Amino acid sequence: MGVARVVVLDYGSGNLRSAERALQRVGAHVEVTSDPKAARDADGLVVPGVGAYAACMEGLNSVRGARIIGERLAGGRPVLGICVGMQILFERGIEHGVLTEGCGEWPGTVERLEAPIVPHMGWNTVRAPEGSQLFAGLDKDTRFYFVHSYGVRRWELEPAEHIRPPLVTWADHSGDEFVAAVENGPLWATQFHPEKSGDAGAQLLRNWLTTLS
Repeated sequence: MGVARVVVLDYGSGNLRSAERALQRVGAHVEVTSDPKAARDADGLVVPGVGAYAACMEGLNSVRGARIIGERLAGGRPVLGICVGMQILFERGIEHGVLTEGCGEWPGTVERLEAPIVPHMGWNTVRAPEGSQLFAGLDKDTRFYFVHSYGVRRWELEPAEHIRPPLVTWADHSGDEFVAAVENGPLWATQFHPEKSGDAGAQLLRNWLTTLS
């Protein structure tokens, strides 16, 4: 295939330029935009996100981001969520007692980590499942950069007959386990920041680019 065309969705949240640079580094043609047509037509869509869940959902809704994501997935078009951009793919988030509805692509709740020290900030390993494409070429001791106080601590999607279950990667912060990444058909997501994870993050983004068509 030729050079992959990737849109980084600009909805007022996320490390847009660092994501743009990281994707350019691994050979993608990247556009940062909130334009719905560009986001729908790109080979791949990246949904970044930092800060509060409710604020990210408000920004996403302002550009009809949930609809764009849903339309792409309905057509089997790849989407990659990063950090809060992963969290908003779940049904709901609870911060400071306030519940916010998410995109609902997966059941589950984003909640505060139950660890002695929060936020979880810095480099950490993950436990990727057998057969992961996202972590192909990376050994089990590879570290990725995290910065978050909230996460998905329980995977709630029930297995469905005749449908391949998502591949769920886990990480641990001071004894509290949370979802670190998900591979679910055309929808992939990471709680950590591949764009801030050096060579390991670059390899992961290359792995994602290989799925684009």
